[in-house]
Amino acid sequence: MLEWMSATSLQIGQVAQKTGLSVDAIRFYETSGLLPRPARTQGGYRLYEAREIADLEFIQRAQQLGFSLNEIRELFSIQRHPHEACKHVRDLIAQKLAVVRIKIAELQAMDTELPGALRQCRTALRQPTKHRDSCPVPEAITTPGPERKKA
Repeated sequence: MLEWMSATSLQIGQVAQKTGLSVDAIRFYETSGLLPRPARTQGGYRLYEAREIADLEFIQRAQQLGFSLNEIRELFSIQRHPHEACKHVRDLIAQKLAVVRIKIAELQAMDTELPGALRQCRTALRQPTKHRDSCPVPEAITTPGPERKKA
C-alpha cells in the first residue's frame, strides 16, 4: 500500500491533492453513491480512510479504461460480492470490448472511404470547369451504395 495511505484519515482537500481529483469530483462520487459517505469531525469536515481513497483511485482508473459511472457502480457491487465476481466481470469486460471493436470497425471504414473523398475533392479543385456547379463529394455521399462513384 502507498506510504501516504498509512495515515489514519485525511480531509477532502488532502485526498484531492493525493489522488489528483477535484474536491467537487470527490463530492460528486459521494452524492452519486459511488463512494460511501465518510465519517465527519465534530466540525463537519469529511474524513477519508484508506478504503475510500482506494475506491477513488479505482473510479479514476476505471474511467480511464472507458467505464461509465453505472458500470463502475456495478464493478463495485461485484467487488463487494466476490462469490459472483469473475463471471460477471468477464461479461462486463466482454461487452466493453465488443463496443470498442465496433468503434474500431467504424473508424476503419471511415479510414477506407475518406481518402477517396479527398481524392475527389483534389480532382475537382484541379478541374474547376468540370465541377463548376457542385462539388462531387456531397453528391457521392448522398448516392446510395453501389451507384456511388469510386474515386
